[in-house]
Amino acid sequence: MDEDEALARLIALAGTSAIGASGASGADAALLRAVVEEASELGARRALARLGLADAAARDDVADLRQLLGAWRDAKTSAWKAAVDWAVRGMLALLVVGLAVKLGLPGLLK
Repeated sequence: MDEDEALARLIALAGTSAIGASGASGADAALLRAVVEEASELGARRALARLGLADAAARDDVADLRQLLGAWRDAKTSAWKAAVDWAVRGMLALLVVGLAVKLGLPGLLK
């Protein structure tokens, strides 16, 4: 039985159960829970199919994408660290040159 057929049967059964009985019983709650569960499963399968993740290789594809995203984050972090490191080194070099000029080191070299 296909998921669409199962959902249609459950909905039809829920409709006849609701018409036949005036009060809600435990069976009605179980039937409603089954309808919701079947509809959720069908909706999830359709959403995965629309995203192209319904095949057997989808798990590996998602794992590869997560690994790629992790590598990208690591590369971005190390690039920022390298940029900050070079900026600090440049500032320290300018500070040393400024101190040398302030202390008159160029005059001593002549």
